[in-house]
Amino acid sequence: MDRTCFLILLAGFLFTASLTMTGCATAPTTDTARTSLRNEARATVSAARRSDPSLSSVLNRSRGYAVFPTVGKGAIGVGGAYGRGVLFQSGSPVGYCDLSQASIGFQIGGQSYSEIIVFETRAAVETFKQGNFHFDAQATAVALTAGAGANARFADGVMVFTFGEAGLMYEASIGGQKFSYSPR
Repeated sequence: MDRTCFLILLAGFLFTASLTMTGCATAPTTDTARTSLRNEARATVSAARRSDPSLSSVLNRSRGYAVFPTVGKGAIGVGGAYGRGVLFQSGSPVGYCDLSQASIGFQIGGQSYSEIIVFETRAAVETFKQGNFHFDAQATAVALTAGAGANARFADGVMVFTFGEAGLMYEASIGGQKFSYSPR
């Protein structure tokens, strides 16, 4: 391995480690930033409902849902992802959440996307709020297209939708998403 390749891999590792070990502040620090994030989350839900009208019944029946308007993801061998979101219950924002992900394997590139995590049970929402919630490497998400909400099924009380992918990323990796939560 030449020196340049080693330095790129080291930088990717350090970036990923900084996301997962030091964590990121969950709640925005200013009223303006909190309002902006809530508005972005609501706009994301509106766009998702327009893309797939069947999603409305899924969200209305849920015990809560976390909306991450923008998740940024990048990798060169070692990768990381981060997104800031809002947790809704009964259609109202109740707190803020962070998504972080570390991965290793054959992967290169970068992308951004939106993610909505739907909770079927109150217990799943409470687990999320306690900061004990994570997805393992085998967890999958449904790409939100027309009719996806009608055909998607809960797995362990959770359903995940992603949409609006932008960028280019090739990935065959292992890794999982972890979440933190802060009440409003």
